[in-house]
Amino acid sequence: MREKIVILDGYSVNPGDMSWKDFEKLGDLVIYDRTPVDEIVSRVGDAPIVITNKVPLSGDTLRRLPSLKYVGVLATGYNIIDLDVAKELGMVVTNIPAYSTDSVAQMVFALLLNIVQRVDMYTDEIRAGEWSRCADFCFMRFPHIELAGKVMGIVGFGNIGGAVARIARAFGMDVITSSSKPAEELPDYVRKVSMDDLFRSSDVVSLHVPLTPATRNLVNAGRLALMKTTAILINTARGPLVNEHDLADALNNGKIHAAGLDVLSTEPPREDNPLLTALNCFMTPHIGWATAEARTRLLEIAADNLRSFINGQTVNNVIK
Repeated sequence: MREKIVILDGYSVNPGDMSWKDFEKLGDLVIYDRTPVDEIVSRVGDAPIVITNKVPLSGDTLRRLPSLKYVGVLATGYNIIDLDVAKELGMVVTNIPAYSTDSVAQMVFALLLNIVQRVDMYTDEIRAGEWSRCADFCFMRFPHIELAGKVMGIVGFGNIGGAVARIARAFGMDVITSSSKPAEELPDYVRKVSMDDLFRSSDVVSLHVPLTPATRNLVNAGRLALMKTTAILINTARGPLVNEHDLADALNNGKIHAAGLDVLSTEPPREDNPLLTALNCFMTPHIGWATAEARTRLLEIAADNLRSFINGQTVNNVIK
C-alpha cells in the first residue's frame, strides 16, 4: 500500500527547475509551495510522512498528528523540529548532511571577494558613466585588500569549515580555527587557537557552527571588541549566531571593517533589522546552499532517506 507523502514547502527547494519524480515513486505525493503554521495539521491530516524545509513542527503540532511516523527535513539543520517530542512519539527525523559544502564555501568567498574588491559598486558606477568620464585609465574609490598573507579564522571545522580552509589556503591565507576537534585531526596547515584568540588575530572570521544554546549570540559586543578595526566577519551558517544590534553598532562605529552575511536572525528580515542600514554590511538572502547542483544532491539524498525508511532501515536519523 502506497503511503501519503506531504511536502509542506516545496517551492523553497524546488521552484520548478527540479523534479519530484523520485518522491512520486515512493508514495502518493502532495506538494504545497508554502504552508502557514496554522494549516500544518489540516494539510498533513493522516499522512504518515511529512517533508519540510523551514516549516516548523513544534511539539504541540507533532502531538496533533497521530499518524505521523517520519519527518524528512530538506536541510542540514533541524532545529525547526521538536526532537524531544518526536522521540517520545517514536518518530524518525532525518536531515541532509553535507549536500551544500562546496556551494556554501563558495558563498563565503563570494561575499569576501566583493568586500575586498567591490565588484558590485564598480559595476554600478561604470554603468552610470563614471569610468567614461574619468580622466585616467582607471579610478579607485577606496583601498583594495589582498587576501594573501591575511589570517582566516574559521569558527567550527566541519565539512564546510574544512572546505573554506582549503580555499583560503589557495588564496595564500594563514588559517586558524577554534574547532572542538583535536589539533592532530586538523590539516597540517591549520592552527588551533582559543575562540578569543581567533577573534583577536583574524583578518577574516568565518562562522561554521550549528545554532545551539551555547552558540546563540556567539558574536556579540565583547567578541567584536576583540577584532581588528580592519577585520571582516562572514556568516553563512545561522543568523542567531550573531547579535545583530551589536554587529550594527560595530560597523557603524568603525570597530570592524565590514560584514558579509547570507543569513539573518529572522528570515525574511524585519524592516527594522539594524543590519539593513549598517555601514559596510553586505547581504545575500540565504542562498549559499541554493545552487542547482546542491539542490539536486539535496533532493537525491532526501529521497534516499525516505526510501530507506520505507524499506525498514533508517539513515541520517538525527534522533539518537
